[in-house]
Amino acid sequence: MATISASHSYFRFQQACRRSAPAPVYRTRFSRPSASMDSGDELRAKFMEFPYASAPQRDLMVELLSSVETHLGPSLHPCTLPSDVQHFGNPDGTAHASIHLRSGLPSSQVEFVLGAWINCKLPSGGALNITSLSAYLKPSTDAPHFLIELIQSSPKSLVLILDLTPRKDLISYPDYLKTYYEDTQLDRHRQSLQKLPEVRPYYSPSLYIRAVVSPTAIVVSIDGGERISIDEMIRDHVGPIAKEVLGFWMETCACSERRSGESERGYLAERDRIIKTTTIEVDLGSSFPRLFGQQVADRVLGVLREIYGE
Repeated sequence: MATISASHSYFRFQQACRRSAPAPVYRTRFSRPSASMDSGDELRAKFMEFPYASAPQRDLMVELLSSVETHLGPSLHPCTLPSDVQHFGNPDGTAHASIHLRSGLPSSQVEFVLGAWINCKLPSGGALNITSLSAYLKPSTDAPHFLIELIQSSPKSLVLILDLTPRKDLISYPDYLKTYYEDTQLDRHRQSLQKLPEVRPYYSPSLYIRAVVSPTAIVVSIDGGERISIDEMIRDHVGPIAKEVLGFWMETCACSERRSGESERGYLAERDRIIKTTTIEVDLGSSFPRLFGQQVADRVLGVLREIYGE
């Protein structure tokens, strides 16, 4: 759910559903008491369980999120989402999700960090599991956003999206391409992963989604087999690359001294707004009602629209 949270995975997500028949700190006017009155620490601990992920996938997501909190935590507000938005499901108990969001302090370059997991039982058997982490930066910098999503609908296959999503047109701004993607040799991670026989490119059916990611984006399908299992692929190959890319993003982008000029900030804010709006209206807006029911979808999407600044 990474804003995009999320965008790429929801095309897979929508297909599975068809088969099954921010900015500012979160505004207190949406807060509501919970029947369980869970504390913030309890809700965070519940989110960090990643109960439907395999052990290597869970360990990776926990390590990535913990790394973000260690390096950026002092510049982030605590999560203030209502408890029924942090954890929710459908009445049938066939779909569950959790969202954890922390917005940046006024002095921070970070707009918000969003972690999420979704589990949906499939009528054909098995389940669709999505885990994601995304981080958006403010228009005060033009540095790329961060995104990782792991989408699994079978124990033997996985789709991975890992990218520093650009915030400028790379043709119009060649220095941006050089600074963040060429000089940094980010493409070496994609190249090394795609040398493995279990890995092949994954092409989103949406041309829009293909246009959003960077030229160095890792968008691949991974198939486990006799030589190596999916869990081993995550532990030995996906994990090390994800941790290195996140570390680079935190040091070079989130904590960069680079500042955008006043004339650029309006452009950056509008570009970010379009991507966020598309995530809500096109991806989540069509998937969530089918998965969780209209009432739950309206509640969660209403909150996300507020955060995304619609």
